[in-house]
Amino acid sequence: MKIHEYQAKELFARQGIPIPEGRIASTPDEAEAIARDLGRPVVVKAQVHVGGRGKAGGIKIARDPKEARQVASRILGMEIKGLVVRKVLVAEAIDIASEAYVGIIIDRKTERPVIMVSREGGIDIEEVAKKSPEKIYKLVIDPLLGLAPFQARQLAFRLYDDAATSKSAASIISKLYAAFIEVDASLAEINPLVVTGKGEVIALDAKINIDDNGLFRRKEIEAMRDLDAEAPGEVKARENGLSYIKLEGNVGCVVNGAGLAMATMDLIKRAGGEPANFLDIGGSSSPEKVTAAMEILLSDKNVRSVFFNIFGGITRCDDVAKGIILALEQMKIDLPIVIRLTGTNEEIAREILSETDLISVGSMEDGAAKAIELASEPH
Repeated sequence: MKIHEYQAKELFARQGIPIPEGRIASTPDEAEAIARDLGRPVVVKAQVHVGGRGKAGGIKIARDPKEARQVASRILGMEIKGLVVRKVLVAEAIDIASEAYVGIIIDRKTERPVIMVSREGGIDIEEVAKKSPEKIYKLVIDPLLGLAPFQARQLAFRLYDDAATSKSAASIISKLYAAFIEVDASLAEINPLVVTGKGEVIALDAKINIDDNGLFRRKEIEAMRDLDAEAPGEVKARENGLSYIKLEGNVGCVVNGAGLAMATMDLIKRAGGEPANFLDIGGSSSPEKVTAAMEILLSDKNVRSVFFNIFGGITRCDDVAKGIILALEQMKIDLPIVIRLTGTNEEIAREILSETDLISVGSMEDGAAKAIELASEPH
């Protein structure tokens, strides 16, 4: 689960991490009032669950309350990567002397939290990792022992040469780790961690992603979910027990099982295509689930073909086939659909689908190639 920057900063403040003073606004009037209360130049920041806000014009400096109102009126209602901005954070503008990066993730390889720090802050850390990986220092943390004070100091000295600055940074790193553990986060990030002109160390930006598996015991965190800020397809998928992540391609994928879904996307990429999504209908799928999956795919205007790749173990192929027929009856579907069904009740499934115009294939490779071919044709 993603939360907004202002919510992440609330969690930071709970741990004692210094953040710029500011409040949330949903109207230009509120933005102007907040700027007036702060009594100094402010930064107005769009609150959406995507990166690239600055490049999209979603982060602007305002020198006075009147300008804050003008800036907020332009940002509120704008669309950034398909998401409409409904709230802005109005916070004091900070005099920045230097920028660094601090982040914590769960590393799948070591199965432990990994803290990453870099003196290259304020930019996309993925770009730093790609172009200058030596500029990122990583430390694997034993979850039973936690982050020791000496480790926090070790990380801080990777960022700053000055002892006083490093001491402040070490404290923030320790508190960031505490916030990460407290909310069952999968990611916690400060980018940038800045040193001000007065030598103060402040978390200028904040990002936290929550592990959905921990939400059952974090009801106050789950209450932070902003459905309006999430992609409609992801909301619908969650409501129907599906796992869905929208991508940028044009071949829609409906698969059962995360491993098979990843393999399907890899095949599409290897064959020269681009998957439009990750969509796992799960190990036990009813016809209604399949219909919901089709509704999600059809809501994505980039999708030009659909590839059903089903291995019937727990999932029954005939249930999937019934779902496809139900979707065809309930919705106007103009997209070509390629189907590969194998496993439990596959013969029954083929019989169900035999009277349709759907394209059946015998292998994953053939299915990927056919879906890519059809996606490139005009419809």
